[in-house]
Amino acid sequence: MSPVLLLIVAYLVGGFPSAYLAGKVTRKIDLREHGSGNLGATNVYRVLGGKVAAVVFVLDVAKGALPVVFLPRLSAVGASPSWALAYGLAAIAGHVRTPYLLWTAGGKGVATAAGVFLALSPVCVLVATGVWAIVLTLSGYVSLASLTGAVALAVALGVREGPRSPVFALGIVVTAFVFWTHRANLGRLHRGVEPRVGHQPPAD
Repeated sequence: MSPVLLLIVAYLVGGFPSAYLAGKVTRKIDLREHGSGNLGATNVYRVLGGKVAAVVFVLDVAKGALPVVFLPRLSAVGASPSWALAYGLAAIAGHVRTPYLLWTAGGKGVATAAGVFLALSPVCVLVATGVWAIVLTLSGYVSLASLTGAVALAVALGVREGPRSPVFALGIVVTAFVFWTHRANLGRLHRGVEPRVGHQPPAD
């Protein structure tokens, strides 16, 4: 298959609207109209509970990992490490702007990005997950934990893979992307109105 076609496949896999479907299946609601309105596992947790959120989180991680693991095998040209990185980036983009909902909504890319790097460098993901868990426990802010976890992932990739590694370069790009998708959260953190775990998000 053409690597360009496989990029489209990766984008479509990443765009699978797991959080949206969870709202429809469990409570017949559009999750974009509840909680923060975000189609990610954190908003699923706030609105639908921990069990549903766990399922959505696993699916979102799988959306990032599966294209990186399997799509390079479908094309001799697309089997190079650079194409594997491209498939992962396409999956993250699909999660953030899902084509199945006309590109109007999506998640913030953290879980799907974790899946991408889980396939590329699982040790670095373990480090980042540890940082995420510590920050979440100490602060109660999922957004702050996600941001610091993304930074920790980039640092770990730089140490383990080397500063000239394409995987490290992707880590820098994804970290910047995560900060961009969390720009509203950064504003709320600065104003002191960001919701902690177990609290409803503010109207803005």
